This record gives sequence, structure tokens and C-alpha cells, in this order.
Amino acid sequence: MELHDVWFVLIAVLWTGYFFLEGFDFGVGVLTKLLARNRKERRVLINTIGPVWDGNEVWLLSAAGATFAAFPEWYATLFSGFYLPLLLILISLIVRGVSFEYRHKRPEESWQRNWENAIFWTSLLPAFLWGVVFGNIVRGVKIDAQKEYVGNVLDLVNVYSILGGLVTLTLFTFHGTVFVALKTVGDIRTRARALALKLGLVTAVLALVFLIWTQAMRGDGASLVAMVVAVVTLVAALAANQAGREGWAFAFSGVTIVAAVAMLFLTLFPNVMPSSLDDAWSLTVTNASSTPYTLKIMTWCAGIATPVVLLYQGWTYWVFRKRIGTQHIADAH
Repeated sequence: MELHDVWFVLIAVLWTGYFFLEGFDFGVGVLTKLLARNRKERRVLINTIGPVWDGNEVWLLSAAGATFAAFPEWYATLFSGFYLPLLLILISLIVRGVSFEYRHKRPEESWQRNWENAIFWTSLLPAFLWGVVFGNIVRGVKIDAQKEYVGNVLDLVNVYSILGGLVTLTLFTFHGTVFVALKTVGDIRTRARALALKLGLVTAVLALVFLIWTQAMRGDGASLVAMVVAVVTLVAALAANQAGREGWAFAFSGVTIVAAVAMLFLTLFPNVMPSSLDDAWSLTVTNASSTPYTLKIMTWCAGIATPVVLLYQGWTYWVFRKRIGTQHIADAH
């Protein structure tokens, strides 16, 4: 296997890790409106992800940085062609981070309510737009012979990509709901399990249509296996949730995300951005990659740094592993 193939796999792993981890905290942000009944319950939800949300975003920085270094042509075409949705995602992530930090800085109800509204919208928008972005990447975009994007923002609005956005939004919210059930006690835990069933059924319908469409459009044997795994584990997550096995439900919903993202990357390879104008103009792991020397240096650096990051993040989740409830939240002054 060539180094550019290795780095395609590593970038796929980074994006998978990002969607697995950031997916549930996007979902929790959406649940501040769907599940929480009052300010104390919203504080419970926010506290479930408080120690980890910023660490989860490290995976996005790593994925984007690795794409820039390993496949500069891919990075340039992606960020120029998808400028508006990626800019909206970036602004949302900035405002979201500020919202977590500023929400409790003042006691006024209006102040806290405004920042909580910001958490909701800046969780919902990226969860939807990431599906739109990856839907368009898989579907193919207007790339010319010079490997440049020649379409416009309206070309990114199509039925397939919108469906992809709805799938990521519902799947991340479902993932967040089973995470809340895993991390809380009392009435909010019970209601989270009930909501997870409803969200899971909607997710299953949307995901099945999207994955079958993807398989019919660009799939092969490997992507078919990934699709089957995604469907089976989503059903297993629903069953585990109904049985009150929140840990298994979260694990299965996570595997669903992993399998679904793996399927998208399997349908892409060896392309990284297919051209809808001419297959010969597509960006591939070969014509979009950096030099072998650059990839070699990156491989050594990744081999040293990655285990350290994984150990640190795993330790963080272990430290903050206990459940919380409204009884753990002090009354507002």
C-alpha cells in the first residue's frame, strides 16, 4: 500500500472519530430544546458534555490539517468550492464554543436564555451541513480539467445532499439522546430513552434510503458490507435502548456512525472528490497528494503524537464517567 493510500485511510479515521465524538455533543446541543423542560435540565444536558466537547473538536482540526498536508489539491478544491457551508460551520463552532463559556457568566435569565438558544442553533446547523458537504463530495461536483471547482453554491443544493444533511442531523441527535440516557439519572434519563426510540425510527428510515441510494450510485462489495453493518447496528441500538441497556445502545449507535462514514469513504476510493463533468478530471489519492517525502514525515509525526492524544482523551472520559441529574445542579441565584 502506497503512503497516499495510507493517508486516505488515516483521514477517513479522523473524520470518523470526529463524527463519532462530536456527533453526540451536537445531539446534546439539539436536545437542550427537544428534551429539557427547564433551565436546570438544560444545565444537566450541557454538563454531560462540558468536560469533553472541546476535546472532541480536536478531531476536526486534525482531519482538516491532515487533509491540507497530505492532499493539498483536495483541500484547496474542497474549501474553495464549499466555501459557504464550511464558513457557516466554522462560525457556528466559534459561536458554540463562546456560548458554553459565556452562558454562566451573568445571572440574568435573558442572558442565559440567549446563549442557550445559540447552543441549540449552532449544534443543529453543523450537524445538518456536514451531511450536505459529504453528500456532495460523494455525489460528485463540477471539477474541470485543471482540478478546480467551477460550480456555484446552488449546485450544492440537491435532493441527495439535503437527504444526507437530514441523516446526519437525526443520527447525531439520536446518538446524543442515548448518550444523555447513559450519563443521567432520574426523569430526564427515562424521557431520553423514550425520545431515543422516536428519533431512532426516523433516523432508520432516512438512513436506509440514503445508504441504498449511495450504494446504487457508487457502491461496491466493501461498501455494501459497511452499509449492512450500519443498518444492523442501528437496529441493535434501538433494541438495546428499549431494554434499558444504555451503554450498549450508545456503543451500537457509535458503530452505526463509524460504519456509515466508512461506507462513504469506501465509495469514494480511489477518488477524493469525483468530478461530475468528467471522471478523468476527478481528484484522486494519486493526483491530489503531497510528495512521498512529505507523507513520510507526516507518518512519523502521526505515529508519535496519535497515541498520546488517544490516551489523554480516553483518560478525560474515564474521569468524567459518572451519571448526573438535576439533584447535582445547584439552584440559580
